[in-house]
Amino acid sequence: MELLRQVLESGRWGGHSDFVKRFEREFGEFTHCAHGISAMNGTVTLEMALCTMDVGPGDEVIVPAISFVSTAMAVSRVGATPVFVDIDPLSFNMDPERAAAAITPRTKAIIAVHFGGAIADMDRLIPLAAEHSLALIEDAAHAHGSEWNGRRAGSLSLAGSFSFQNSKVMTAGEGGILTTNDAGFAERAWSLMDQGRKPGGGWFHHYALGSNYRITGLQAAVLLAQLERLPAQNARRTRNAELLRAELAAVPGLALQAIPAPQNANSWYLLLGRIAARDEFHRAVTAQGVPCTPFYPHPLYGNPLYQRGNCRVEPCPVAEACIADAFWLPHRALLGDEETTREVAAAMREASRATRTTMEVVPI
Repeated sequence: MELLRQVLESGRWGGHSDFVKRFEREFGEFTHCAHGISAMNGTVTLEMALCTMDVGPGDEVIVPAISFVSTAMAVSRVGATPVFVDIDPLSFNMDPERAAAAITPRTKAIIAVHFGGAIADMDRLIPLAAEHSLALIEDAAHAHGSEWNGRRAGSLSLAGSFSFQNSKVMTAGEGGILTTNDAGFAERAWSLMDQGRKPGGGWFHHYALGSNYRITGLQAAVLLAQLERLPAQNARRTRNAELLRAELAAVPGLALQAIPAPQNANSWYLLLGRIAARDEFHRAVTAQGVPCTPFYPHPLYGNPLYQRGNCRVEPCPVAEACIADAFWLPHRALLGDEETTREVAAAMREASRATRTTMEVVPI
């Protein structure tokens, strides 16, 4: 409330508020980046990244078949073609081998999604992109504070896109930010966000075709307060996720999301798993008051938007299998105390028994 009061008393509530500049600087530093460019939402920041890289009609962009629709929709919005590739069966992230197989002369970029807070396999995707001279973008909408070998999500490629939509671990209701260590990219992206102006230039001087994607000083104030408490919340979610995973290790047929060795911090936006008889499990666990979602109803290419074409679909058997057997718990389920977390684990064990099904381990 104090930060909101300061914004109101400053008389500058809009996108050129000093609080917006402060938030961009502090979030950039948090993600180990020299630059942050805020915008209205994470969909817009993905579009900004693609536009800044001159991705457009005739180009292809490789995206995972499992993500929120923004990952692919941003590609379509700039006139390029999303190419859907399969995911790894336990990380839920893009399979680098499938990405490599999908590259054509038209491929311009890869968008790596850090699904649920687990970092995509950047040790393989970074050299793959470099080998083929492709732009690599991180869709880090789930990964505020996640780390790979000590480097934070958003700093592992040319640009990272974050969301502050209502469900995220940091939120102002809506909002987004691009992070980068490339000064030229940052200046072009900022101009696109602020109606073609140049940083430090006059209000009525417009040098490029842009739009008004600015956030407000009030949103920035809310996000500054949320950024301050994010490390402690991530630490709490991590402790509870580790406890929950230990408590569930012996549940027959349950396979929780694999966290690769190079990942040394996780936002735990989602706790993901796969289990046979998923629908029965879901009904039983929610009946005990545990918030649980039975995954997406279809891969991205199953949306009516992409059923009409304007995309390329590679074989995605893992993504299609996950539609039937995967689930997630939201990050709020990991913010309780130890006793509450053990109660969640007990409810999930009971739900697995209540399915009255002899569950085999999910085939991977």
